[in-house]
Amino acid sequence: MSKTHSVSEETWITLRDGTRLATRIWMPDGALETPVPTVLEYLPYRKRGGTDPRDESTYPVFAEAGIAGVRVDIRGSGESEGVIDGEYTPRELSDACEVLEWIAAQPWSNGNVGMMGISWGGFNCLQVAALKPPQLKAVISIASTVDRYNDDIHYKNGTHLSAQLSWAATMLAYQSRTPDRDLVGDAWRGMWLERLRDQPFFMEEWLSHQRRDAFWEHGSICEDFEGFPVPALVIAGWADGYRNTPLKAVEGMPDNAKALLGPWVHKYPHFAWPKPRADFHGEAIAWWKKWLADEDTGAEAIPQMRAYILDGPKPAAWRERDPGYWIAKQSWDSPSEALWSVSGTGALVPGQGEGVGAHYLRSPLDTGIAAGEWFTLKPDAEVAGDQRVDNGGSLCFETAPLETEAVYLGAPTLTLDLSCTADRENLAVRIIDVHPDGTETRACYGVLNLAHRDSYAEPKAMPEGMVEVRMQLDAMGYRFAPGHRIKLALSTSYWPQILPSPEAPGLTIDTGSIRLSLPELGPHEKITVPEPENPSPLPEYEMLADPETRREVVRDQVTGLTHFRIHEDTGLEVHPESGLQSQEIRSEDWSIGNDPLSSRGDIAWEIRVQREGWETLTKSSVSMSCTATHWQIAAEVVGFENGVEVHRKSFDKEIPRDFM
Repeated sequence: MSKTHSVSEETWITLRDGTRLATRIWMPDGALETPVPTVLEYLPYRKRGGTDPRDESTYPVFAEAGIAGVRVDIRGSGESEGVIDGEYTPRELSDACEVLEWIAAQPWSNGNVGMMGISWGGFNCLQVAALKPPQLKAVISIASTVDRYNDDIHYKNGTHLSAQLSWAATMLAYQSRTPDRDLVGDAWRGMWLERLRDQPFFMEEWLSHQRRDAFWEHGSICEDFEGFPVPALVIAGWADGYRNTPLKAVEGMPDNAKALLGPWVHKYPHFAWPKPRADFHGEAIAWWKKWLADEDTGAEAIPQMRAYILDGPKPAAWRERDPGYWIAKQSWDSPSEALWSVSGTGALVPGQGEGVGAHYLRSPLDTGIAAGEWFTLKPDAEVAGDQRVDNGGSLCFETAPLETEAVYLGAPTLTLDLSCTADRENLAVRIIDVHPDGTETRACYGVLNLAHRDSYAEPKAMPEGMVEVRMQLDAMGYRFAPGHRIKLALSTSYWPQILPSPEAPGLTIDTGSIRLSLPELGPHEKITVPEPENPSPLPEYEMLADPETRREVVRDQVTGLTHFRIHEDTGLEVHPESGLQSQEIRSEDWSIGNDPLSSRGDIAWEIRVQREGWETLTKSSVSMSCTATHWQIAAEVVGFENGVEVHRKSFDKEIPRDFM
């Protein structure tokens, strides 16, 4: 079939303050004669030398279906002018509203615009919608959050995620990249030097807000679910850190939200792993044509909840395809709960148990190395591994082999009585599927900083004596098969995913008080979610240097340090049409010994953007260490043009610990 659309990067959007934003536009033929609906994706990740492959997998398909696609680089990224000022800031959202206004005013636009995206774009499309711009009629949000404090990459239930430093390092590296000289001409160097000079180190701001204050309330649409104005298709994967959002969306705004939860990592569902994938193009086109063109596609009638129930996947070096099945619930209601507790013999049993008394637990500080990473891009070592690795540092209770299946969908809760000799400590909880051969798969987990047990906005010290604690775990969709066992594992460390408290004193737990409530699947129908026709939807570019991935855990028996090391090299690729060459190399080293104050993270990035005879390279490094009272963070960015250093900037700050 011949192509019936055009692609252009020649249009610029000029904001009211004079800043020009760069675009890439996929336009259906005939749009000037018959105006069309438009989908906007608005990101800081570079439309050229960044998100090109995934953009090129989707927007041509939209255009062929009569939907224009507008991909815009946020201020200070890609070829857009200016300097970024933070994450989801009022200026970013205000700029987005101006972009929507611009799109709706174009002669090829029918005036109706949708926004979509994964991660950053999934976040800001929800946040922009909450501002009620009249041009925005619907959104598709993938791997996002409705609560920036508890369900993003910075903090989780008051615990300090190591991913916060990793993400700050990523954004420092990303925002140091140069524009492409072939698009902006001679202005490229001045724009690049302005970014190198003026870009912030996001960690300084994030670490200055360690409790759920107004900074995190901004952009958290859960603050006003009732005011959310447009239909939202909310998608996530069980293997990703953002798995809770679809459930929270349909609970908070049942009249506007539809949920789709698959087995995936942090990727669009038409090319995500583990399989089965979903036909995102078909889903999205039906969604846009209903809400942007008022066509009868049935999008409004899809079930409120569609979820893939994992059926005993095993940890593997590469999770190609997870066993399971799709279910649907026409409407989502609070599920019935199955209560489990600890018996007098230490087994996990249905109903009320009497427990085995008080147990003191202080996990080795490197307990958690099988947790995988919070932000997963590949179904390999980034996903949680065999949980037996961490059991030696955990307090564990398990059932007898199940006689019948147990199937759950929703967010489990745990209540227990415990005490602590310090004013704070972390608690990590894992629900594990123990296979008949002994292999252990993490079905879900939760973490809590106990100083935040009653309030994330106003943490307080642990009292003397026993105190009842209730914590909600992440959502799960899981079938425990007959013959399998359910294990509950508790630990006071979950490193390196969360950072330790300053004293790491451990906890005394009354095992008789443990009550685990698991959300039963309940009434449902089994369905089929179509998979994409194209098994390899991403375009493949020429590689001038091969990619490389490494993950390793090293224990130094002399120093007592455990190192968790990551190395990711995208390889050097060249875009077949623009000719731009790009490469990203990231190295992380997390280390901890027997002292919680030995915790340290060191991250380095190199990013290359080049053409023949023109080479730009940025080298950035960040580090974080701690004392009992303060976090210590440092960063540096160095820019090179054709091998010659052109700019160097350093950051160095000490920030008080605030009940963390």
